[in-house]
Formats: sequence, structure tokens, C-alpha cells
Amino acid sequence: MVAEQLRIIDVSATDIILEPFGRNTASAIALGALTQPDSLLLVLSADHVIKDLQAFEQSIIAAEKQAKDDKLIAFGIVRTSPETGYGYIKSGKSLDDNACVIDQFIEKPDLATAEAYLASGDYLWNSGMFLFKASRYIEKLKKFNPDILVACQKALANSKNDLNFTRIDAEVFEPCPDDSIDYAVMEKTQDAVVVTLDANWSDVGSWSTLWEISPQDENGNVLKKGQGNIMTLDSKDCFIQSDKKLIATIGIENTVVIKTDDALMVAHKDRVQDVKTIVNRLKKEKRTEASLHRKVYRPWRVLRFY
Repeated sequence: MVAEQLRIIDVSATDIILEPFGRNTASAIALGALTQPDSLLLVLSADHVIKDLQAFEQSIIAAEKQAKDDKLIAFGIVRTSPETGYGYIKSGKSLDDNACVIDQFIEKPDLATAEAYLASGDYLWNSGMFLFKASRYIEKLKKFNPDILVACQKALANSKNDLNFTRIDAEVFEPCPDDSIDYAVMEKTQDAVVVTLDANWSDVGSWSTLWEISPQDENGNVLKKGQGNIMTLDSKDCFIQSDKKLIATIGIENTVVIKTDDALMVAHKDRVQDVKTIVNRLKKEKRTEASLHRKVYRPWRVLRFY
């Protein structure tokens, strides 16, 4: 099994606790890399669905070859539509049948630009998954963003064991820059490589995507009842979730309705990505809904090694 040959980091959930705050992927991966400097690291996100595991393993094997040559590999998803919700990777010089030098990382485009990318054939979706030597990542981070590396080293040096967890020093870690791996390392290094991944992948990063991959009823609705109840009348192609309270919908289409203990969200499926705008407003207004929840599990998990 490929997983037996690699150290796998799940960047959404580690035995390293980042409390009372977190930082972006550059530091999360650095903390994992510092604890396993002699390993190959496969960095994954927990909110992805990969249905073709055989194709996924083949891409990992192709990436492993490049990683052993000291490359830092990003997995690029074969595009199926002009998606505006993903970042893109432009492929450059071919290294072999599966890998290319990364010519450019591109932020989420508008629709016209995404359509041009799809037509050109030179662009892949940026999956946010990576493979590289831990030591190589640390080397690049030291070169391009030493502040992140120093903060992580100091935080680990002052960490404490808490049951099966490592609790890093929050005061030391707090000044750590809040940068993604793309910005901190991948966009700056000349050793960035993209390996194509065509494995029926889906980034479950939005409610609309979750609707697409979930079983739907005869009206195209996905109903997640939890402890609550949902009643629909003349409602089509909706994603509706209630933890406890009753939700009743009448005559709506293509709508996402999410009810939790803290809040209610109602949005058109095409606009669910804009929830980030609402979250930023909540933070700006110092609303507790942006940072505190009625139900909290501790210790919080940020990364897990398998």
C-alpha cells in the first residue's frame, strides 16, 4: 500500500494542538515536517472526496519519483468545467508522462478566464494536496519564509504533552505569519512540480458541492435531518440540513438551507462561496458566531499522522 510508504498529514485535523488559534497551511505542515524530518510527507485535506483510489495511488507513485529528486509536488486536477471556485496551476515544461514544472499558480478566476483556461488545456485545478520530503520543505521554508519556520521551531521546543497530544506554546506561536503553503513556498521555489490527478476528485469545500455528491431524492433534494426534521413542498434541487429544529420549505429551488445551534444560513447554490464575505463581516463586527460555538470538542485536532 502506498500509505505504508509515506507519512500522511491531514491538514484539517493533528495530534499537534493549535489552541486558542490556528494558522494557515504553511505552518501546519511545518509543524508536521519538523517532527518527521526524514519522511516523505503526503499532505491531504480532510474535506475531499476521491472515488478512483487506484488512479490516486498511481498519481502518488508518480509524485514520489519526483519527490525523491528533491521536487515539491502539487497535485493538479484534470478540469471538467470552467470552475471559478478553485485556484489553478499552469503547467510548464514536461518532466515525464505524469509531471510538469509549474509555470504559474493562479488565484480563483472569473468565469470568462476559467473558460479560457479550460479551452487551452494547459491548466489544472489546484487540489491543495502535496508530496515532498519533509527536509526539503523545511529547507525551502527557511529560505523563503524563515519567520514561519522559527515560530514553529520555538513553539515545538516549548510544547507540552497532553495525553496523546502535543500542545504547542500559544504565546510563542502567535506571531507566526498566517500564510498558505502556496504563497509561502510553492509560488517561490523553482522546484515546484505538478502531477496530474484524474481520480474522480471533488473538493467538498462548499454546500453546493456536497449536494452534487450526495444521494438525492426524487425532487433532487438532499435532506440531512440530524436530530431535526425537514419538510418540503414544491422544493427542488436543494440542500437542507437541520441539527435539531424543524425546517419547512415551500416553492424554492437551488437553495442551501443550513440550521445549526448557532445560526441559520439560506443561500442560492451558486452563491454559497460568498459565505466567506459574511464570516469576514462577523469577524469585523466581533460577533461571537465567528469564533465561538455552543458545542466545542477539546482537545482540538489540527493534524493527524497515520
